[in-house]
Amino acid sequence: MGAIEVSKKIELICIGCPLGCNLTVDMNGSEVVEVNGNTCKKGKEYAVKEVTNPTRIVTSIVRVKNGNIAVVSVKTKEDIPKSKIHDCIKALKDVEVEAPIKIGDVLLKDVAGTGVDIVATRNIRKK
Repeated sequence: MGAIEVSKKIELICIGCPLGCNLTVDMNGSEVVEVNGNTCKKGKEYAVKEVTNPTRIVTSIVRVKNGNIAVVSVKTKEDIPKSKIHDCIKALKDVEVEAPIKIGDVLLKDVAGTGVDIVATRNIRKK
């Protein structure tokens, strides 16, 4: 006799567009059976991704040497697996970059083995 798959419903609020639809995802084990409540295609895509492989954009700051300010805001260039957020933040703890910095500059490649780079989100002048 095989393993018994457990059916469950997961409730989410969609962040795919400004409507904020209340979504219900019907699951059978780890398989998405149905998504209800979405008013657009983005809602269904968001729900499936959120229950099967949730990801996030991470924002933080890193220290700057010889800059007009001491830190620069940064973000992941793309979303990373939610399970890697802590590793990402930990990797940024000891990063220090040299001014000048331009928006979009890659400050750390392949953060936490995700294949995603950390980029600057503001300009920093040399002091």
